[in-house]
Amino acid sequence: MRRTVRAAGPASVDTVWQRYVRTAAWPTWAPQIRTVEAEQELREGMRGRVRPVLGPSVAFVVEELDRQARTWQWRVRVGPVRMRLWHAVLPRDPSGTITELRIDGPAPLVVAYAPVARRALRRLVR
Repeated sequence: MRRTVRAAGPASVDTVWQRYVRTAAWPTWAPQIRTVEAEQELREGMRGRVRPVLGPSVAFVVEELDRQARTWQWRVRVGPVRMRLWHAVLPRDPSGTITELRIDGPAPLVVAYAPVARRALRRLVR
């Protein structure tokens, strides 16, 4: 199943992109994340692990990263369950940012994760 969630806010495109690129910043805007075990800055091929507030750790690999377009995609895995998440950071007219997340995975997981992701994206663009 695929679902797309979006959020718009006053933060600049550069600020939002930096919040994505610096993995240590993820817990500051994504309340479901306790810590990230990975390199300090996103890069294509990077592997790591997200430790959520609740539940088991989530292994990930960054599959694509386009700094110019400000998009990136990663694949996450918990045991046999896999999801793919694609992110975009876009300018909002006349100011601010729109961020978009496309979630692909098993329907029950996508449906459960979408509201959590929407909350995090709203914090990301504030």
